Amino acid sequence: MTKTVLIIDDELDLRQLLKLTLAKMGIGAIAVETVADAKVELKQHIFDLCLTDMRLPDGNGLDLVAYVQKHYPQLPIAVLTAYGNVELAVEALKLGAFDFLSKPIELSRLRSMITNALSLPSTAGADDPLKTPLLLGESQLMQHIRQQISKVARSQAPMFISGESGTGKELAARSIHQQSPRAKKLFVPINCGAIASNLMESEFFGHQKGSFTGAIEDKQGLFQAACGGTLFLDEVADLPLAMQVKLLRAIQEKRIRPVGSESEIDVDVRLISATHKNLQDAVMEGTFRSDLFYRLNVIDIHMPSLRQRPEDIELLTKQFLQALKHNGNTIRLSSEALDALGHYSFPGNVRELENILERAATLCENNYIEAADLKLNLDSGNQDQIKPPLFAQQSMPINSLDDHLEEVEKEILLDTLEQSRWNKTEAAKKLGISFRSIRYRLQKLGLND
Repeated sequence: MTKTVLIIDDELDLRQLLKLTLAKMGIGAIAVETVADAKVELKQHIFDLCLTDMRLPDGNGLDLVAYVQKHYPQLPIAVLTAYGNVELAVEALKLGAFDFLSKPIELSRLRSMITNALSLPSTAGADDPLKTPLLLGESQLMQHIRQQISKVARSQAPMFISGESGTGKELAARSIHQQSPRAKKLFVPINCGAIASNLMESEFFGHQKGSFTGAIEDKQGLFQAACGGTLFLDEVADLPLAMQVKLLRAIQEKRIRPVGSESEIDVDVRLISATHKNLQDAVMEGTFRSDLFYRLNVIDIHMPSLRQRPEDIELLTKQFLQALKHNGNTIRLSSEALDALGHYSFPGNVRELENILERAATLCENNYIEAADLKLNLDSGNQDQIKPPLFAQQSMPINSLDDHLEEVEKEILLDTLEQSRWNKTEAAKKLGISFRSIRYRLQKLGLND
């Protein structure tokens, strides 16, 4: 069936250009001049996409975006704005617009946007649901989060995901990508705090051979790698101010300049950012640019802590234990252990729950986890509280000094890895050993991936 687009613009030349471009793509079009005419056409025909100018004789594009969102919520609508009018474009995205284009219209960007819009499922998340949801939980909070994700996945607007460490911000970003028209392209995650500041521009935008010492060949940046897909900037609050300026320009212009290049490259990415820090506080403190914050925070989702949804602990525990089978044997959990988890406050959230179960599965006897194997501090659940000495945590009888020291080594490695969010490089630094050494020790103790 031929797709049909509704065009609303009072400039005859632009209407003809849009219709001609669509015709070459094998797409039908109906073009009108006013908001009133658009409402009539919307009642009489079924459209697959709506393209509207921001300034119209009897209203504006924002009014039309709001009208479409209310009466035709499954219809993607994109707005055409005057060059540099970023504020209106952002406002349109907040109201639910699929995307925006600045005039003069670049046909390559127009075609790309149309292709993305027409790739959307007719009903958000219903035509191609995820067989196994990435975000588990049946609490009202998690059901609401999944509903939000299904809705925002249809947009091209920048997304900001907030929440404590370990709440699943990257999983939320992946869920948005998987339910979007970009799902067949790459999802490229990057931890902004893990890149050296002097290499950051090259990592983001790429570089040309010879542009700096060590640049022995051309390198593609993250924006190019994610072109057509989604770029996820985790811990975006850690970006230095100089890089924030360059990132803002890349978002606004949808172009990047590789280090050492004299020309710019068009990029088409959906940007999703996240941090456990309060970005508004960072703006007030002057460590994060306010203009970049408002560009990243067009649509926001807040991931709840595990303390706010304790009813999900049992389901999450079952899923994690199912994935932790040892040699095909199922790991079981005693009712006392499950009760202990239910009374723990989880300062590290879902990631901490997974790590606790992984450690307990490694240390337990006969694939059966008892409450003592969890090693929880139920008095406070505070990660910062000093733990008892490792030797005092031993509940098993000591058969030999070697066995005892091996258990202590396991404890130290697991505790340090948990503190480092299972970043082996960071854990090795904390322990004062090399990366190769920590890999060897994990392999020796049967703790390797």
